[in-house]
Amino acid sequence: MIHYITGGTRSGKSSYAQKLALSLSNNPVYLATSRKWDVDFEERIKRHQLDRDERWQNIEEEKYPSNLELEGKVIVLDCVTLWLTNFFTDTKYSVDETLKLIKLEFDKLAMIDATWIIISNEIGMGMHADTEIGRKFADLQGWINQHIAQSADKVVFMVSGLPLNLK
Repeated sequence: MIHYITGGTRSGKSSYAQKLALSLSNNPVYLATSRKWDVDFEERIKRHQLDRDERWQNIEEEKYPSNLELEGKVIVLDCVTLWLTNFFTDTKYSVDETLKLIKLEFDKLAMIDATWIIISNEIGMGMHADTEIGRKFADLQGWINQHIAQSADKVVFMVSGLPLNLK
């Protein structure tokens, strides 16, 4: 089962995903994809960790979650945007290689017998990026969002803390 939750920044995606996970399991997994890029990112990570109590198993995996033993678990993967960033920077900003690698990894992940709650951002709904790299990344985000949404059993779009069921 794949639950896909998308929306803008601070739209309530993580809170919604965590509540859903706890409604499905007494000990869900929180799978963080973020790299610790700088002090701000470390603060964001700490803030997210404080949102979860001892019921959660926390795992950090920047790129290859399909290599983890997650069968039969309820997993919140937070988030596709940071996951995509890791591939994009590691491929030296190659759009084609990034899209190929992340789609391949997502497809492997989707084959694992688990309940996935996958969080992403709709960055293409914001301001138009003023750099070539930013525009490429926004395109990549849109393409991987479409790929995941097509595979998902349920899709929710978060707006101002409210869920809008799309699928």
